[in-house]
Amino acid sequence: MKSILELTKVGIVFDTPKGGFEALKDVDLKISDGEFISLIGHSGCGKSTVLNIVAGLLQATTGGAILEGKEVNEPGPERAVVFQNHSLLPWLSAYENVELAVRQVFKGSKTRAEMREWVEHNLNLVHMAHAMDKRPEEISGGMKQRVGIARALAMEPKVLLMDEPFGALDALTRAHLQDSVMEIHAELKNTVIMITHDVDEAVLLSDRIVMMTNGPSATIGEVLDVDLPRPRDRLALADDAGFNRCRQRVLQFLYDKQRKVQPMPAKSGKGQAASGQAVEKADSEALRQA
Repeated sequence: MKSILELTKVGIVFDTPKGGFEALKDVDLKISDGEFISLIGHSGCGKSTVLNIVAGLLQATTGGAILEGKEVNEPGPERAVVFQNHSLLPWLSAYENVELAVRQVFKGSKTRAEMREWVEHNLNLVHMAHAMDKRPEEISGGMKQRVGIARALAMEPKVLLMDEPFGALDALTRAHLQDSVMEIHAELKNTVIMITHDVDEAVLLSDRIVMMTNGPSATIGEVLDVDLPRPRDRLALADDAGFNRCRQRVLQFLYDKQRKVQPMPAKSGKGQAASGQAVEKADSEALRQA
């Protein structure tokens, strides 16, 4: 499959009062057209930094991102971002929030009637046509996020970037939105990069899961292919051996990295060994039950 986006030796150093802080180092990744990629790792591992470099919101110190043969060095409508916070303008209706993006991108190339049809089409995609005239204060958190996704899709981006888009939602709303995103991805065949802390979410939605090492100098530690047929049914996958194998691999990676950043308190002799064995046994049991 053709690569649409390539990250090559991406690194970034932030200036701090104590000197340079290397957040990312040697991040290499090729993403194919139509792929759904999840970035996962512990807090501070540089997931959002990678996303912001792809979005053009940050400039890499070394290396860079190439989208369809062109270097990414500034924001652009071909890369739409959905944040954890819906970021809707509170004085505009759902329709007007999406329309604002459409006018910015398609002014001069679509007629007023075509733009209206396009706005309504994208609100239909996220099942929000019935509430298009409501303002953000009049709809639920999940509905606000649906409008945010519709606004991003309406820009017709080559790459959809999602930064923990369901992180602030309750479990049931989150599940419904995950199903909607799978439906949209199946219909549009769009390229998606999503940040998540939810292992089940990553396995359910992704074609590949990119696991980041802990910072500083964070990089890609492992890339897992999720070879599960689509469309995917969350209930059917609950007892699927392939789903649980992928889930276990990601959990093991995260567990191994967590052990490195949370060393056991110093103890002496047998007490130290017994304490370490007890924690390791408990964590292993948690992994088996997860």
